[in-house]
Amino acid sequence: MEWIITVAAGYLLGSIPSAVWFGKLFHGVDVREHGSGNAGATNVFRVLGKRTGFIVLFADILKGSLAALVPLWLPAFGKEAGAELLLNAQLAGGTAAILGHLYPVFAGFKGGKGVATMLGIMLAIQWQASLVSIGVFLLIWLSFNFISLASMSGGLVFPLAYFLLSDKQGTLMSVIAVLIPLLLIYTHRKNIRKLLNGTESKMYAFRKTKTVEK
Repeated sequence: MEWIITVAAGYLLGSIPSAVWFGKLFHGVDVREHGSGNAGATNVFRVLGKRTGFIVLFADILKGSLAALVPLWLPAFGKEAGAELLLNAQLAGGTAAILGHLYPVFAGFKGGKGVATMLGIMLAIQWQASLVSIGVFLLIWLSFNFISLASMSGGLVFPLAYFLLSDKQGTLMSVIAVLIPLLLIYTHRKNIRKLLNGTESKMYAFRKTKTVEK
């Protein structure tokens, strides 16, 4: 039963469409109808501005972290169960949250790319490697102004940082650490084509963003 609760809670948390709800709340705009059409923080930054973008980013990170923390509150995954079982349960809840973000039941199964949600999960489970990834993300973003390139770069460095720094390594976590950059490359395949064609949109950290209002 605890496994079902973990996966169900993770999926429902991940399904919270922060970009859609906050876009409609603050601007009366469905962000999926503008910009890239993606219901994620990056598109919100581009379409609705930094204030709403940061709110959505924080919400997406938070729901990932909460999904990974659900097993900590369930008796079946207590200290007696063992550290690796708890870690696997956290990964199950986190994976469900990513699926929820990609295919949210509360938003017609049309969601975002899962980068912020994935970051929230890894911050809750593997904070050391996550901080390295965040550092690489910021470095690439501030240097080249491409969020997509920064996201993939942060993901690519995660496995190396995990194997070097993590104090909580398990078989499943090791596999997922390797899969993370592959998932990011898959979800950013359109962006990769645009980067290669020179048509990818830039997003500047310190320039004012024009917002869309209904």
